[in-house]
Amino acid sequence: PSSSPRHDDLKEMLDSNKDSLKLEAMKRIVAMIARGKNASDLFPAVVKNVACKNIEVKKLVYVYLVRYAEEQQDLALLSISTFQRGLKDPNQLIRASALRVLSSIRVTIIVPIMMLAIKEAASDMSPYVRKTAAHAIPKLYSLDPEQKDCLIEVIEKLLADKTTLVAGSVVMAFEEVCPERIDLIHKNYRKLCNLLIDVEEWGQVVIINMLTRYARTQFLNPNMNVSIAEEKEKKKTEATAIVKRKPYVMDPDHRLLLRNTKPLLQSRNAAVVMAVAQLYFHLAPKAEVGVIAKALVRLMRSHSEVQYVVLQNVATMSIKRRGMFEPYLKSFYIRSTDPTQIKVLKLEVLTNLANETNISTILREFQTYIKSNDKDFVAATIQAIGRCATNIGEVRDTCLNGLVQLLSNRDELVVAESVVVIKKLLQMQPEQHSDIIKHMAKLTDNIQVPMARASILWLIGEYCEHVPKIAPDVLRKMAKTFTNEEDIVKLQIINLAAKLYLTNSKQTKLLTQYVLNLAKYDQNYDIRDRARFIRQLIVPTDKSGALSKYAKKLFLALKPAPVLESPFKDRDHFQLGSLSHLLNAKAGGYQVLPDWPEAAPDPSVRNVEVKESVPEWTKCSSREKRKEKKADKPFYSDSEGESGPTESADSDTASGSESGSGSEESGSGSESEESNEDSESASEEDEEEEGKKKKKNVEKIKARKPVPESERYDSQPNTIASVQVFDTICKPAWLYMQFLLNPPLPVSVPQTIVPSGNLKTYELLHRITGEGLSVEYCFSRQPFSPDPHMVAVKIQFTNSATSEAKSLHVEDAKLQSGMRIKEFPEIEVLPAGETVSVVMGIDFCDSTQAANFQLCTHTRKFFVSIQPPVGELMMPIFMTENEFKKEQGQLMGMNEITEKLTLEEKCQGEHAVVQRVTTAANLSRVPCGSDKECRFAGKTVTSGSLVLVSVVTKEDGAAQLTVNCEKMVIGTMLVKDILQALTQ
Repeated sequence: PSSSPRHDDLKEMLDSNKDSLKLEAMKRIVAMIARGKNASDLFPAVVKNVACKNIEVKKLVYVYLVRYAEEQQDLALLSISTFQRGLKDPNQLIRASALRVLSSIRVTIIVPIMMLAIKEAASDMSPYVRKTAAHAIPKLYSLDPEQKDCLIEVIEKLLADKTTLVAGSVVMAFEEVCPERIDLIHKNYRKLCNLLIDVEEWGQVVIINMLTRYARTQFLNPNMNVSIAEEKEKKKTEATAIVKRKPYVMDPDHRLLLRNTKPLLQSRNAAVVMAVAQLYFHLAPKAEVGVIAKALVRLMRSHSEVQYVVLQNVATMSIKRRGMFEPYLKSFYIRSTDPTQIKVLKLEVLTNLANETNISTILREFQTYIKSNDKDFVAATIQAIGRCATNIGEVRDTCLNGLVQLLSNRDELVVAESVVVIKKLLQMQPEQHSDIIKHMAKLTDNIQVPMARASILWLIGEYCEHVPKIAPDVLRKMAKTFTNEEDIVKLQIINLAAKLYLTNSKQTKLLTQYVLNLAKYDQNYDIRDRARFIRQLIVPTDKSGALSKYAKKLFLALKPAPVLESPFKDRDHFQLGSLSHLLNAKAGGYQVLPDWPEAAPDPSVRNVEVKESVPEWTKCSSREKRKEKKADKPFYSDSEGESGPTESADSDTASGSESGSGSEESGSGSESEESNEDSESASEEDEEEEGKKKKKNVEKIKARKPVPESERYDSQPNTIASVQVFDTICKPAWLYMQFLLNPPLPVSVPQTIVPSGNLKTYELLHRITGEGLSVEYCFSRQPFSPDPHMVAVKIQFTNSATSEAKSLHVEDAKLQSGMRIKEFPEIEVLPAGETVSVVMGIDFCDSTQAANFQLCTHTRKFFVSIQPPVGELMMPIFMTENEFKKEQGQLMGMNEITEKLTLEEKCQGEHAVVQRVTTAANLSRVPCGSDKECRFAGKTVTSGSLVLVSVVTKEDGAAQLTVNCEKMVIGTMLVKDILQALTQ
């Protein structure tokens, strides 16, 4: 329901000032979600409590947000700035939860924000947060695969992490994003082997599967000497021709992997045991593989829920490694309580393990199984008896006689399956078993199963010379019932008639013609075609072709005996335990198990120089400096999330005890001081001024009265920024609200910095595609007079055709929600060889989404799109130095992005910096007292959101770019464009 009294109660509890009521409400809401009830209408009430001081409430709020982040993307985007503040929370659980929520929002426009958040989290002092960053990597990759290179850098960084909590997660990210980059594993191989025993069970499975494939590419086959010896035994005469190889010596790193995974066979987790078993099967020497048999049998007995998967793997292993499971033969005996699929797999294993020694025991078991009421299981048992008879010649007669006895069974399905298996066995020695063929011929009156009847007819036709008296009589009976038989039986009747015609035409000539005449008018075209073909082949006429001479060779040729093989044969080329192995087909996302290399790759790639690694969060010159830094930087409200990595060392205890008296307004001031203090380019004079400002701010905060939490949430400046992010994407109705909450700054003299000659021109329509009409456009950077909230786009038409173009206009604009377009006046006629320019307005709604529309002439319509660079979504504003500093001080913290860069020689001058920044973005220059700093200001055209840019240069070419923006999405994209402009 959209609203109910119960939900109203929850909203009241969430709006109260008591943490106990909020906690109770969140528990009830999470319980509702767990029961499958919709709680999305509570989103506004829940999201307010992200800033709650109570950690338990915060945790449950983030659980709620993760649930609705992907489903309710619009609502989640509304609170994106809140999640960003959560990334700086002193509590590691909150930081991780905030990143989890952020990575659950599946909207491409926040990809840069997610990328920054993952990079920061990868350097977090908390292993739990770094683990969450690893989990977020595949989510970002699936959302935007173009981020692969950046994500690989993060993965490489996290692979070097020495904590067991992170190892499994980053290997999983590696498998999802870049499994082909095996070079990333070299330096971390030994570390992963040594950490394996302490990693959580889920991580152990992932790491073992990855290391299995790694080892197959880096080490030699440990069984190469065994295979060479077998080859010599098979080809003793050609032994001299076999290339002699060096004696095999196992690589120490190969041995390290086998040694460190062996103890995990005792794990309580079934998946871990299975992973180690497949690793040993694929990598271990033949003499050592046996250690996994006992573990698998124990696993099969103790975990009934994983029996099916275990038996799948055992069935594959028992084909090539039969000896290792023979001591546990009785463990695979079938119980009456086993499900059918388990019974069939156990039958498969028993059949694979059968040999001359144990076959008598296994056949006695099979005799018991045949009496089962499970018909599918009985059919599988009969097939297993046939396979045993095929593989072990000593018991072939015994099996055949046992199957013949089953022909008198009351159950028709048992008889039918027996007939099919007997047919395959008789093909091996038909001359010795003519009595069995006669006995089966008599069953044609009773057996009604089509496959069984067809098998009997095939046998009689194939070996008709062994039963010359019975075969014609069988054909006579079949001819009577021909029209009522199934298609598969009809085809075998025709084959039988043809074979008898060729071997005994005196008795069967008329019968054969009768059968062929019946088949000639059958409803099935396959039967009609077969009859026509056989008539021309066996009854030669003047029109018969050359094939009729070879009719006997075609029909009476010796057929090779069928080979009854296990369905699990050759499945071991798939990695055991994988979905592909289970299906016996390559599944999506499956990583192929590599073949062993011919020559051992260089083992030195795994050597690591031992260095004293210092985590980034501890990189400070001395303990005293860190203490001074901590003393200078008290945070005033932990809901603001200003504490950097150094403060979060005591995160678990700090979160609930900090003073909450400071309002959000004063929080922005504290953000500015901390951000400036982190900047390496600040001079000593600036630091003294900042110290004075800090004291003033602290005095203001102490003197200010506490503000109720609900009011404090509503008055957050970042909430407006989050509304603007939401507005960027889909809600034009928010524009008016945002204008009321955040009126644009006063504009004195808007200045257009870049002359029109320097404007970049883009192609809208090529003259070949446009049939002689070419169209280019540029962003004129002039105010669009009909609507100041639109970007002015200058469009130039050139008619290169020989005829004039008429009625040039825009139609069928397909725009993202919130975007608008002001069409240019229709151009009635454009003569050949002429050029004309027009201006149209587009409200991009502060986003870089493309505006799609049709460009029409009097004869054609062309689909085109205009996509703006982020710098063209702005207009310059005039600002004094003091105004710039004041506004910059209010846009710190999560509204500020700082990047360090190195300028090229041609770009180190002040003039070059100004030219490149203003070319990348439509901003105006702000006066500055220092010649080492360039400042720029502007606002977005649609919403009037403030954009401030500062570039501080040094003598050695190093520089620092700072962008302060009310809309973080705009700021993130702007940083990227300016960095590209300054470094090219």
